Amino acid sequence: MTDDKDVLRDVWFGRIPTCFTLYQDEITEREAEPYYLLLPRVSYLTLVTDKVKKHFQKVMRQEDISEIWFEYEGTPLKWHYPIGLLFDLLASSSALPWNITVHFKSFPEKDLLHCPSKDAIEAHFMSCMKEADALKHKSQVINEMQKKDHKQLWMGLQNDRFDQFWAINRKLMEYPAEENGFRYIPFRIYQTTTERPFIQKLFRPVAADGQVHTLGDLLKEVCPSAVDPEDGEKKNQVMIHGIEPMLETPLQWLSEHLSYPDNFLHISIIPQPTD
Repeated sequence: MTDDKDVLRDVWFGRIPTCFTLYQDEITEREAEPYYLLLPRVSYLTLVTDKVKKHFQKVMRQEDISEIWFEYEGTPLKWHYPIGLLFDLLASSSALPWNITVHFKSFPEKDLLHCPSKDAIEAHFMSCMKEADALKHKSQVINEMQKKDHKQLWMGLQNDRFDQFWAINRKLMEYPAEENGFRYIPFRIYQTTTERPFIQKLFRPVAADGQVHTLGDLLKEVCPSAVDPEDGEKKNQVMIHGIEPMLETPLQWLSEHLSYPDNFLHISIIPQPTD
């Protein structure tokens, strides 16, 4: 893996200033003040909102509290999507802080998975990591790790410990010198304009003739409308971690440096802001 540690650090420590407000129809014993938090882009909502939950529960009666869930402008927020992906997909063109509404009733069963405990988040996270390594190394690297290594990856994410996480994760980002990259690039492409949750296909970082594949090559193959508008006018932004990487960027480099902790590149394709 090429060592651009500053990039890895910048990605890890990316934060979104957020204002949490209790939904107006929730029953409270006194007025609920908003709660402000810097959300880590690489984490998950249900992993970093214990303080939010406690803050609002203080003004509510126990019988009025059931499972917490969040929404932004009417869209329930999927806890199993990384926070940065949710923001890029739904709110990247809006002013900060990001205004999230907190609910304790009427859980939207059709839209969200239940998150009964931190164990559910850990199970989801580890299953994504295993899927990513199946694509990259036929699962060889993750299977050779000990249980304590898996635990260290999870604890590094949960406790926001960059060095603890990367001490193990760097092994998942390596590949044999005779190969030019991973077997396949773990990626998911999301669009708000379709019903399909995301696009995921097998795509190699290097072509059969040795040509290095770029982000543009991936999009042309998997989602051509994102990069080749019919009338030539740019209609979409392609975002990873809140930035628009150049389409000429090699996919292998992106996979090593801009993947989320679950080892996937989560790519948002959003309409170009009109202003």
